[in-house]
Parts: sequence; structure tokens; C-alpha cells
Amino acid sequence: MKQNVIREMSISELRERLDEEKKQLRKLKMNHAVSPLENPMKIKDYRRTVARILTELRKREIEETK
Repeated sequence: MKQNVIREMSISELRERLDEEKKQLRKLKMNHAVSPLENPMKIKDYRRTVARILTELRKREIEETK
């Protein structure tokens, strides 16, 4: 997911998406531990998406306190 798409989402949408992405990441990691994935780069993509969403949520939290 691109950063500009994340910026356009509301806080509630971001939190929902964060939960979905974390679930997917856990599922991928578990599947990869059992048997290797065809494309292990998916794990990296999900991890980065989670980080982007968390960063955007933190940025908005900081802006609210100002």
C-alpha cells in the first residue's frame, strides 16, 4: 500500500486496516515457518505496510496534541 493512499484514509479506517494487515502478516509468518512460501518478499511488504500505517497514526496523534 502506498503512502499517499494511507494519508487519505481516516483514523478508524487506518486502525481497521492495521488489524487486517497484522493478521495477514502473522498468517504468512506461520505458513512460512511450516513450509517455505513461493514469494517470501510478501512478508517484507506486509511488515512495511504495518510500519507505514503505525507511522501515520502516530503522526496524526502528535498533530492533535499541538
